[in-house]
Amino acid sequence: MTGYNQFTMKHDAYIIAGPTASGKSDFAHALARCINGVIINCDSVQIYRGIENISASPFAGRVLSDEIDGIPYRLFSVLPLTEQISVSDYLNLVRQECDVARRAGRTPIFVGGTGYYINALINGISPMPDVSDENRRRAREMVVADLDAARKMLPAEFSATDPQRVARALEVFFETGRHLTDYQSAPRVGAIVPNAYRILINPDADLLRHRIATRIPKMLAGGAMDEARLIINSGWDENRAIGAAQLCRFIRGEISESECIENWVTKTNQYAKRQRTWFRTQYNPDLTILHTPTDADVDLVQ
Repeated sequence: MTGYNQFTMKHDAYIIAGPTASGKSDFAHALARCINGVIINCDSVQIYRGIENISASPFAGRVLSDEIDGIPYRLFSVLPLTEQISVSDYLNLVRQECDVARRAGRTPIFVGGTGYYINALINGISPMPDVSDENRRRAREMVVADLDAARKMLPAEFSATDPQRVARALEVFFETGRHLTDYQSAPRVGAIVPNAYRILINPDADLLRHRIATRIPKMLAGGAMDEARLIINSGWDENRAIGAAQLCRFIRGEISESECIENWVTKTNQYAKRQRTWFRTQYNPDLTILHTPTDADVDLVQ
């Protein structure tokens, strides 16, 4: 594919989703070249600055910028590790970037594998109460101290196990005395791209396992160990990113280097499996690509 506007686009936004290591970032870049697109991050870890290798960001190994090879990139590496961001905050940032892109005559292309961000873009979110810093800190301290005990404070219908989501549910409960699930049952508002053209990059599991196994040594060579030290120094929750937890445990002398890498590979494969399940049950793609995409696959896009 060589030049922008190679074919007439029928949609005002695109979402390119898929499990980790599927090749969605390269495909998004190829599509953006053809349609005068702007790539907007849809990954809850790549939004943080200083962990580009651990997060497998498009900026790993690159100088941080607002573009790559002339293609605008937005909401990558924009937050310090000391800041928190909610889905509502993310949507507000996205709305601003979409407005800027469209005024410039560019098409927003969302790329990432964070299901709850993708869901919010398409369906909006339930209205949520403001939470005080005190209750936010209290919730996070409880989750770090004992995640299982924290989850037991939440209703049975709250099934999430991710520490960030558990902390979010706890802070709402501490603030209001009502459970997050009560708010989630309210009508959703704020969808940004409900009619986006949805693409799923979903190679088979064996290929993903191979790509994951070969990618992790490159992350280490690129500086992932230094990024883990930054995580420790910042106090960021290392359990929010696969790879971060394993590297931090190695740095603290809790596991060997071989155990670190083996566990990193295992956890990443487990995460990819969960992502594939989510995309199968919660995402309704207009186009599915069942291999690692190439530039030629852009021709499949409607």
